[in-house]
Amino acid sequence: MQDSCPTTSAPTSVAAPSRPQRSLGRERVLSIRHYTDKLFSFRTTRSAGLRFESGQFVMIGLEVDGRPLMRAYSMASANYDEHLDFFSIKVPHGPLTSRLQHIQPGDEVLVGSKPTGTLLLGNLAPGRRLYLLATGTGFAPFASILRDPETWERFEMVVAVEGCREAAELAFATETVMDVRGHEYLGELAADKLLYYATVTRDAHHHQGRITDLIRSGAMLGELGLPDLDAADDRVMICGNPGMLAEIKSMLAERGFEEGSSGEPAAFVIERAFVER
Repeated sequence: MQDSCPTTSAPTSVAAPSRPQRSLGRERVLSIRHYTDKLFSFRTTRSAGLRFESGQFVMIGLEVDGRPLMRAYSMASANYDEHLDFFSIKVPHGPLTSRLQHIQPGDEVLVGSKPTGTLLLGNLAPGRRLYLLATGTGFAPFASILRDPETWERFEMVVAVEGCREAAELAFATETVMDVRGHEYLGELAADKLLYYATVTRDAHHHQGRITDLIRSGAMLGELGLPDLDAADDRVMICGNPGMLAEIKSMLAERGFEEGSSGEPAAFVIERAFVER
């Protein structure tokens, strides 16, 4: 499952002189975890000068043959954390991920200094319920958004939805939700507000099927005890594979949802800066 969000997209590699650009910093790898043969996460140090909003992405990479090889990755850590977390797929012959998956604690990675993106709370108009719809590593920006106190202050309910091919691929999203529920401060805010729905398409699982099919049929919202999506009350963030993005956008448009931006907050947002590999 390839996702169009920054955690798996490859919009560009940065060709540069023999030394990294001034806009690139060096961070040290603190830990790395391999979930499956296709997914891994890693944590790095964080420069005191790097500021970002929940949901944003940054260019990260490695120095290869004296040049920085960069890709866009969403921050999965909270905007107040002293470290940076990232969630990635492994592309066997991918220029960056084929190397990045082998990093070890103590290694250095390059991190850009200019976070950006459109998956921002500020791009959504006020509403009652927030839906976070993701496939695969598209859950990464939502891990940051779920850890942001502003999320819980703005919405009466947050519904985090993750769709993957295999049950093992749900681990990152599931653990993120558990961490939020168990957090000493966020746990109280999220206690009566956070719903989590995980579904797979290949394995036996208590929820099976594509997110789009489950929304269209009413199965997902029915199981959660929620009404059909309503542009008056619901706000939606979407991050995942291109097919899912296009299909959900179409469904939302049919229900009167309009896409938001920094200039005109509205009912839903996607990350528009990237295309499929």
